[in-house]
Amino acid sequence: MRKLTLLTALMLMLSMGKAQTIYESFEDFAPLLAQTGNDTTYVINFWATWCAPCVKELPYFEKLHQGMVVQKIKVILVSLDFRKDLETKLKPFLAQRQFSASIAALVDSRQNLWIDKIDPSWSGAVPATLVYRGSQRQFKEGEFESFEDLQQFVLHFFDPKN
Repeated sequence: MRKLTLLTALMLMLSMGKAQTIYESFEDFAPLLAQTGNDTTYVINFWATWCAPCVKELPYFEKLHQGMVVQKIKVILVSLDFRKDLETKLKPFLAQRQFSASIAALVDSRQNLWIDKIDPSWSGAVPATLVYRGSQRQFKEGEFESFEDLQQFVLHFFDPKN
């Protein structure tokens, strides 16, 4: 059964055009939250196609990804769409928008087991954003009102005093 699921996921990734990763379990996804052996700042945005505020702010993350190439930053857009909607909703959504930031889908439906592992203050509502570099972490539940708001949230990690 697991082989069939992984094969289906691989076919979906290839059909989306850009390499995306589908995480069946939080355990498989968790290493993205703990890449501490480098000086890269990770910006991980949790969103869903059915969430209007999420969709509204996605261009801010894309602009951040494209505009901060000088800095060591990696933007990862993590869809929390339901597994049943990957083919019918997520795939067309991504095909229409052609993001250059990294895309992942976390389809582990046991959110109550992993939400606190991302941040203890997270209620599970989306959008939500985690920014980290090394052991320094910052979390925001809710949308960014503008690109400038997102940029200020992230630029904190490039302040020499930090």
